[in-house]
Amino acid sequence: MTRDPVNARRPVSVTLLTQTDCAMCVQAKEVLARTSAEGLTTVDEVDLHSENGRDLALRKGVVFAPGVLIADQPFSFGRLSEKKLRRRLQRLGLQAQPSPFTADQS
Repeated sequence: MTRDPVNARRPVSVTLLTQTDCAMCVQAKEVLARTSAEGLTTVDEVDLHSENGRDLALRKGVVFAPGVLIADQPFSFGRLSEKKLRRRLQRLGLQAQPSPFTADQS
């Protein structure tokens, strides 16, 4: 089954505020890589220590890395819950489509 191009929603924009030596940032990148591969998100990674990163964190209330903004709105900081993220994406009308390669062949 493929997405209907007329009714398909565009992937939602996610901003990921990260820093070096951050295990939770690595975990967040892995989660967002999966949702991006499924066509649900596009991800813009911003270093929390850059001028842009500090400005975003201050304006959006990100206390520590990783900070996640969905469509420029605060979503989370700290460990990213994939389940919580997928629920939010589903509420936005986005969900992964079943792969034609894993469909029941019976």
